[in-house]
Amino acid sequence: MLPELKDLKTFRDLLADATGPDRAAAKAAEERNGQLTKPPGALGRLEELAIWYAGWRGDARPRIDAPQVIVFAGNHGVTAQGVSAFPPEVTEQMVLNFRRGGAAINQLAKAAGAKMDVHALDLDKPTADFTQGPAMGEDEFLAALRAGWQAVDPKADLLVVGEMGIGNTTPAAAIACALFGGAAADWTGRGTGVDDAGLANKTRVVAEGVAMHGGNGDGLEILRRLGGREIAAMAGAIAAARILRIPVILDGFICSAAAACLAHSAAGSLDHAIAGHQSAESAHGAVLARLGMQPLLALGLRLGEGSGAALAINILKSAVACHSGMATFAEAGVSDA
Repeated sequence: MLPELKDLKTFRDLLADATGPDRAAAKAAEERNGQLTKPPGALGRLEELAIWYAGWRGDARPRIDAPQVIVFAGNHGVTAQGVSAFPPEVTEQMVLNFRRGGAAINQLAKAAGAKMDVHALDLDKPTADFTQGPAMGEDEFLAALRAGWQAVDPKADLLVVGEMGIGNTTPAAAIACALFGGAAADWTGRGTGVDDAGLANKTRVVAEGVAMHGGNGDGLEILRRLGGREIAAMAGAIAAARILRIPVILDGFICSAAAACLAHSAAGSLDHAIAGHQSAESAHGAVLARLGMQPLLALGLRLGEGSGAALAINILKSAVACHSGMATFAEAGVSDA
């Protein structure tokens, strides 16, 4: 079970002290992979994925039976500066759509056999405009981390986290710029489809936020200052999964920005995570490169919601099914060259 998240120091300590994968299980899975009825390496990256998954689950012949998809929603005060093509009211409207089963993520979660949960985080209280001060106070930030931490089902054997929050590519771009350096324009994209003037305005907002908050502390402090409740909740859920040794498939640009804050704060904190896809948001590939992750898919998606990661669930399921379900040469009575 997860320990109680008493304060931010506890969160940092738990993340830093988290145990790694079961090396014995990973080694046994690798040995089994070498005995399966196929030429060595014939299943390519699927083989690596299955062995990685086996290590984190502590089972040399694992199954994926209980994936969980969690969508977190939050609103952002910085939207008052005109950074999005849609009004903030759409966040709450989409939450209702999620709960009624009408969104893309509902269909993708169902297709993957995943349980889906939706958490709306104080939608009536947007975070502060980060060009004027920190987006969240420490208590607000801890509450958002806790929301993600507590949302993870300990019985899940795979986790996907997604988000809904009008304007949230702006804080994601600011986080990426603050963590990785470069110009605001390097990290700022069109999000939901702003025009050239909107992009220029959005880039200005990101630059102002980074100028005010960049260099102030570790990734978690950058997340507090520049992020949003749903981004913090995703980070909390990814961290909880690390403690529970539940593998995670990361979604797009915003999810990857949340994950990057963990990676910046504690080495190895994303060893249990893989990138589900590379989105069409212009800077997502650069974030994945900084994290050393190769996406499983690149389909031009830019929806968020956890959609790209949910699509990738079936790829990981297939990798594990081949690894655990295939016969060995000995079992099949096939000659091993």
